Parts: sequence; C-alpha cells; structure tokens
Amino acid sequence: MFSWQFVPYDDIDALEKEINSDIAGVIIEPIQGEAGIIVPSDCYLKKVKELCSKNKVLMIVDEVQSGNGRTGKYFAYQHSGIKPDIVTTAKGLANGVPIGVCISDYDFDKGDHASTFGGNNLACAAANATVDFIIDNNLMENAVDVGEYFMSELNKLKSKHPVIKEVRGKGLMIAVELNKDEGKKIVDNCLDDGMLINNAAENILRFLPPLTVTKKEIDKAISILDKVLS
Repeated sequence: MFSWQFVPYDDIDALEKEINSDIAGVIIEPIQGEAGIIVPSDCYLKKVKELCSKNKVLMIVDEVQSGNGRTGKYFAYQHSGIKPDIVTTAKGLANGVPIGVCISDYDFDKGDHASTFGGNNLACAAANATVDFIIDNNLMENAVDVGEYFMSELNKLKSKHPVIKEVRGKGLMIAVELNKDEGKKIVDNCLDDGMLINNAAENILRFLPPLTVTKKEIDKAISILDKVLS
C-alpha cells in the first residue's frame, strides 16, 4: 500500500526517526519555495543524503523553483556537494514553454517514465536554447551578484520599515517575512505601481525575478516597495 509521511523540514532528527528500509524515497526541495523561501541549514541536505544511502532509500530532489540557475548554481542541491538519485525540474527549464523533466542515472526502459510536457520537439528545443543562454551569458553569476545586492537593499528597508521581520534567500530566490498579515495588500499595491510580486503566505512576500534582472531594475523595485510600505 502506498502512503505519504510528512516530516518537519530542516529537522534531521525528525527524518531519522521516520526513515527505514521500508521507505521508497524521500522527496525534498533544496530550498522550500511555496513555504516562503525556507533555506535549510548548511549540512541538512548532506545529512539527508547520508540517511537515504544508509537505509537504501532514494533521495528525490524537487528543483522546479530552485533549479535552472536561480540560486547561483544550476541546481540548488549542488551547494551541498551531494548527488541525489533523482532530480525533477520544469518551469524555468524552457523559459515558459511547458516542460517537465525527471533526471537520473538509473537505467530506465522505454515507457518506465512519462511526462505530459516531456520529450516533444518544441519543448526540448526551447530547453536547449534556455540552458545555452543561461551558461553563455553568465546568468548564474548574475543571480549571485544581483541577488546579494537585492537582499542588501531589502535589509536597508528592514531598518526603515518595522513591518519587515526578516529577509532571506539564496541567489534570486528571495523572501521578505512580515510582522503583520498584510502580504496581499502589499502585493496589490505594488502591482498598481507596476511591480509584480506575490505572497507565499499572508505574512511573506516572495521575489523570483528573471535571471537577467539588473541592479538598476532592483533599484526601481526597491523604490516601489519603499513607497508601498510607507
């Protein structure tokens, strides 16, 4: 019988209590996106991999949001120096053209795995072009440089606006946690001023700008957010 077991994120002790050889696989985001850009402690993913290997359990990493150069490496798990058994990605891989990919070095036979948006000529051509563009234009390096600048400017706003509780993220995967449940109101007001962001929760603003974003565009975003928070 197939079933799921959820454990707290970034809690290796909780995972160790639940994992055993009867478990088929551990599915994990290297950085939680929908939860509000939760970046785990430095050794967490490495310890997860060690537990999985010890119990002969597959480590399956979901890189749909964190992959394709967004955090400064092509996949976010690479920051931890590990190699998952399976990696999934989509969205940014083909720059908006629908695609879904499952990556593994296991020997799959034809028909063992399928995807609604995987394998067609258009999607694969778009993915190849996107990957080439990311690498050829140093967009991973840009994600690090501009991401650090963005977080620095957001932290300056934090000192100015008490409603900001925390700024966190990696590369161009960034969140602002608020002291109040005013996320939707702020998102709507930012949209009125020409900036599109979203709220992962009522107290969390999420920023996932394109990898081509410039510091000049970040300055404009900061100016709009400053005005809205004021």
